[in-house]
Amino acid sequence: PNSKYVKLNVGGSLHYTTLRTLTGQDTVLKAMFSGRAEVLTDAGGWVLIDRSGRHFGTILNYLRDGSVPLPESTRELGELLGEARYYLVQGLIEDCQLALQQKRENLSPLCLIPTVTSPREEQQLLASTSKPVVKLLHNRSNNKYSYTSTSDDNLLKNIELFDKLALRFHGRLLFLKDVLGDEICCWSFYGQGRKIAEVCCTSIVYATEKKQTKVEFPEARIFEETLNILIYETPRGPDPALLEATGGAAGGGGTGRGEDEDNREHRVRRIHVRRHITHDERPHGQQIVFK
Repeated sequence: PNSKYVKLNVGGSLHYTTLRTLTGQDTVLKAMFSGRAEVLTDAGGWVLIDRSGRHFGTILNYLRDGSVPLPESTRELGELLGEARYYLVQGLIEDCQLALQQKRENLSPLCLIPTVTSPREEQQLLASTSKPVVKLLHNRSNNKYSYTSTSDDNLLKNIELFDKLALRFHGRLLFLKDVLGDEICCWSFYGQGRKIAEVCCTSIVYATEKKQTKVEFPEARIFEETLNILIYETPRGPDPALLEATGGAAGGGGTGRGEDEDNREHRVRRIHVRRHITHDERPHGQQIVFK
């Protein structure tokens, strides 16, 4: 009779169910318990099924009710789909496939790094976000000078630092890459749509034979400026007291605002790292002059 209980041992996982549940749908289990396929039992009367028992309870619940809550994990959902395919539970197969497809469609990257391809595009990106912005310009295509021995390594270090910062602050800051500017390597920091600071990492070294481009890696300064623009996260604007304490561009407390304070808000901190000129055209014995 269909109400007879059956004892199942699925990969060491023990289950009780009825023949009605096992034969209600056209599956491999129906073939096993309707006499169309041979079943293997042990001395205790347990029917042995050589499959993992991890998701077999979900299979039985689907056969009982026609629907089951699906796992949230993509991995577990894929495992359940594999078991449903083995037992030929067509309805559960379709449900799992639909759930996996929805997860793929709804999956959004954790970190988006737009690449600026025109000045207009840069303006649109800055205007369309409420987040502070970090932009790294790295462009060697227009360089007519040779590089110093450490320039290539330092340029790579700047790019690697940009990637690390993007992963660390991806939910709080917008990161942009620019490959069109005149500088070889330059960082720009924006808050509320305007430039707050700039760190230029390139300089020209004038040697006796030829001019060379020098790329620096001011890691501490770049990290400091990245932290500074975090105060522009809130739409209400930065805290004047915090700006004053950190030396921000919009510092100054109190409610009164004079002309000097207004000018200070629109001032950009430009840091040119070790910009210098080496004069080698000098009489013998004269020391190098740095500017």
